[in-house]
Amino acid sequence: MQLAIIGLGRMGADMVRRLLRDGHEVVVSDLRQDAVALLAAEGAVPAASVTAAVEQLRAPRVVWSMVPAGAATEQVLLDAMRSLSPGDVVVDGANSNWKDSIRRAEAAAGAQLGWLDAGVSGGVWGLAEGYNLMVGGDAAAFEAARPALESLAPPGGLLHVGPAGSGHFVKMIHNGIEYGLLQAYAEGFEALAAYPHAELDLAGVAELWTHGSVVRSWLLELLAGALEPDARLASIEGYVDDSGMGRWTVDFAVEHAVPLPAISAALYARFASRQAESFAAKVVAALRHGFGGHATKPLHAPEPREEG
Repeated sequence: MQLAIIGLGRMGADMVRRLLRDGHEVVVSDLRQDAVALLAAEGAVPAASVTAAVEQLRAPRVVWSMVPAGAATEQVLLDAMRSLSPGDVVVDGANSNWKDSIRRAEAAAGAQLGWLDAGVSGGVWGLAEGYNLMVGGDAAAFEAARPALESLAPPGGLLHVGPAGSGHFVKMIHNGIEYGLLQAYAEGFEALAAYPHAELDLAGVAELWTHGSVVRSWLLELLAGALEPDARLASIEGYVDDSGMGRWTVDFAVEHAVPLPAISAALYARFASRQAESFAAKVVAALRHGFGGHATKPLHAPEPREEG
């Protein structure tokens, strides 16, 4: 089939490559013209803007946005909706808030456009392994985009999960679960690293657990690969960012009284990772000294760090 992909970042570019490999005709656009030129050299059709991309498509047109969630997605989808005609389809593949997707779907319906919100998982491995696709939206739009969706997904990795907003809601919960899984592995390996009687082979343990253990997973395979050359991860700073989907998961849990203690704690652990010096820990130390006479440790000036 023919479609346009807007946004050629780490995932968008490889999605285009996977589609081209499967024989689809893909029109591409991005603010970075070098990214457009690179994929044009690989067989994609270049376009200077969203409007220009739409002009190169045959009806019924499918425009898939893969720009970052937020203002960039809002602008691309607005430009697409202004340029498309009744019966065309717009797809949001960003990690957008599911409530925004419901609102945008209503706007698309008002313009007689089909709408899909596609939760996409697979990261940098998607080109080779395929992308897990959790798709919300109307059935007719799903059928219109099905050939591309099936090319992008591995066998069993595509599901029309429900109406507009459902795809991004399922992806949000998926990412919340990911937070909890990552934190569980992190805490377990921190305990292993603290074993007092010998320096355990952490890479070996991780690799061991990938064979028949009940905690085996692809994440554990990735951890074994990371630990093999750097067993104590000395080259990595313990700063963990968050994309926002974990926060939305916890927000939803609070709003609907859904108990998510592990996922909530994992989100707060990410916040804690960004503190060079925790004021809360200072408060606890001061209080322990005050009521129990427990010694406090003097603050040492941190060693200078290079920028970058």
